[in-house]
Amino acid sequence: MTEREILSVAVKAADDKKAEDIVALNMKGISLVADYFMICHGNSEKQVQAIAREIKEKAEEQQIPVKRLEGFDEAKWILVDLGDVVVHVFHKDERAYYNLERLWGDAPLEDLASDLQ
Repeated sequence: MTEREILSVAVKAADDKKAEDIVALNMKGISLVADYFMICHGNSEKQVQAIAREIKEKAEEQQIPVKRLEGFDEAKWILVDLGDVVVHVFHKDERAYYNLERLWGDAPLEDLASDLQ
């Protein structure tokens, strides 16, 4: 499975749990950590956990290894490491504070329209 296909699995899983403002930054040539950063948020701790859980479950169903899942209990910022794709699931307030989109402002946005239908 390509890194773009992995991103698609994560985007669809997040969308299934009503994640808001789903964006993906194309990190190729910018970061050695991953090819894509996917960022989204939920409006409560329960929703943030549900989004992260759904991403983990859908990835495992597709035999995509989940290398790490951090921050689940606090549910303020959950990181789901899918190798070439790193997913950041924020609580709404934390997303505004950390503003990863601005931090990585030189990374182009990936078009997710086909994933969000």
